[in-house]
Amino acid sequence: MYNMKKIQRFSIFLVLSLYIYSPLTISKTINAVASFSILTDIIEQVGGEHIKVSTLIKPNGDLHSYSPSPQDSKLLLQSDIVFINGLGLEGWIDRLISASGYRGRLVIASHGIHTRTIDGKYNKIIDPHVWNNMNNGIHYVTNVMNALIATDPKDMNYFKKRGKEYIHHLQQLDIWAKTQFAAVPLQKRKVLTSHDAFGYFGHEYGITFITPVGLDNETETSASDLARLIKQIKKEKINTYFIDNQTNDHLVKQIAEATGMQVGGTLYPETLSNTHGLASTYTQTFKHNVNMLLNSMQCIHCTSIG
Repeated sequence: MYNMKKIQRFSIFLVLSLYIYSPLTISKTINAVASFSILTDIIEQVGGEHIKVSTLIKPNGDLHSYSPSPQDSKLLLQSDIVFINGLGLEGWIDRLISASGYRGRLVIASHGIHTRTIDGKYNKIIDPHVWNNMNNGIHYVTNVMNALIATDPKDMNYFKKRGKEYIHHLQQLDIWAKTQFAAVPLQKRKVLTSHDAFGYFGHEYGITFITPVGLDNETETSASDLARLIKQIKKEKINTYFIDNQTNDHLVKQIAEATGMQVGGTLYPETLSNTHGLASTYTQTFKHNVNMLLNSMQCIHCTSIG
């Protein structure tokens, strides 16, 4: 009788152990790779404890000069899913995938977003900086959420909850930015920046960004183009210039000296700051950029978000 009870207890323990440690009951951790830091943060906000993300282009890195390393190939090969921005930003991605032997899913976070094009040296170029517009950021979150659900359907409700909460937060930021900029006279909503990375931002929030350099930071500016830009700035009485956190600022400083412009500070158009910096998350980056621009426009009706 005693042995029978021991056998029964052991059987119950064994069944419970098998249930507790069954693959069906263990939450999945998705190993992901993101091309750059802003995208990494968006993925982490949606994925929470069920995601581990490795970033190829680190905070404060230059998106346009990045070159993949053997370590990056290893990261891809060990991942379940890879996220990129798309729109030509990661021109190296096909080579990296081929070199790594990665056969998993490639998610283009910008999929479905209406893009803008500008005149390049030889042809039209698609502007890849779509994340600087909060409405586009919502598209990113939706695409990321759907990709995580497809990868880990068991945690669908978890991803949906976090995704919807994050989207609501981005919607509130979008409303705040539009309200604050609407209080600024149109003539004051003009600034000079290092390169053309705020096209989507300017279109959405009614800001005119003037730049000496194109989309990739490396476009050469002729003396005649520079002279024309200086003339335009004087004519339109643009008083403030900004530098980017990862770009060479010698051209904007040269223009500032010729026009008497004042520095407005540093903007983060393409990457996050380091962990303890002013723009260590996607939403912090957006708020920082908005607040810096508003301060430069000296709008007494504006309310900064910290």
